Amino acid sequence: MNTAISTNHRLWAYLQMMRPANIVTAWADVLAGFAISGCTLEIHWASLLWLLLSTTGLYGGGIVFNDIFDAEIDAVERPERPLPSGRASYQGAVLLASVLLSIGIFAAAKVSLLSGSIACGVAAAAILYDALGKHHKIFGPLNMGICRGGNLLLGVSVVSPMVMQNWFLALIPIVYIAAVTTISRGEVNGGNHSNGIVALAMLTSVIAGLLGLGLLNHDRLLAVLPFIVLLAARVLVPFIKATREPIPTNIRIAVLAGVLSLIVLDATVAASFAGLPYGLLVLSLLPISTVLAKMFAVT
Repeated sequence: MNTAISTNHRLWAYLQMMRPANIVTAWADVLAGFAISGCTLEIHWASLLWLLLSTTGLYGGGIVFNDIFDAEIDAVERPERPLPSGRASYQGAVLLASVLLSIGIFAAAKVSLLSGSIACGVAAAAILYDALGKHHKIFGPLNMGICRGGNLLLGVSVVSPMVMQNWFLALIPIVYIAAVTTISRGEVNGGNHSNGIVALAMLTSVIAGLLGLGLLNHDRLLAVLPFIVLLAARVLVPFIKATREPIPTNIRIAVLAGVLSLIVLDATVAASFAGLPYGLLVLSLLPISTVLAKMFAVT
C-alpha cells in the first residue's frame, strides 16, 4: 500500500511539472490556427487530433525542461516544487521532457513535413528560452512569444500554403505572451512600474490588432466584439493593478489572468475566421483550464 501511495505521489509530481492548465491553452492556439487554415472539422479531424497531441507534447516537454533548468533557483525561491522537494527526480524529469518533445515532433510530422518542421522550431525555441532566453530582459519575452506564435502556425499548417499566406498572424500571440512574460519578472520579489507600462502597451496593441482583424472581416465583426470585450476585461484590470502596485501577489494574479486568457485571445482569432460557433468552441476550453489551474500551478 505504501509503495502504491509513493508511486502515485511521484506521478502526481511529474504531472504538476507539465502544467495541465497551460497545456489546455496550447490546444486553443492550435484550434485558432486550424480556423485560420479554413479547414473543416468533419474532413480534417484526424489531422487536428495529431496537432493537438503535438502541442501537448511540445508544451509539456518545454515546461518540464523549464523546471529542470530552474532547479537550483527553485531550491531557494520555491522549495515546494517537485524537483527541489525531491518528489520528482532530475533524471526522471529529463526523460519525461525528452519523451514529450519527441512525441510533439512525431505527431506533427504525421500531418506534414511543414508541420513537423514547425514543431521542431517550437521545441528548439522552448529549450532556448528555458536555458538562456528567460534571463534576457528583451529577448526573453520575445523568445517565449515565438513559442506561442509557432504553436498557432502549427494549427495553420494543416494546410501548408496557408502558413505562408497568414504567417503574420503569429505576431498576435507573440506580442501578447511577450506582455505576460514582461510583467511576470516580478513574480517572486516584486517588479517595477516600467515593466507594467511596457506590458500594458503591448496588451493594448494586441487588442487593437484583434479589433482590426474583425474589421477586415466585416461579416465577423459582431461575432468578434464580445470576445474582445471579455479579453480586455480579464487582462487589463489585473495588469493595471500590477503596474500601479507591482507586488508579488498582484503580479501573480496578472500572470494567471494573462495565461488563462490566451484561450479568449484564441477564441477571438477563431471567431474572426470561422464565426461565432467556432469561437465559442474554443472558449469552452476556458472553464477546463480554470479548474485545472486550481489544482496545478500555472507559473
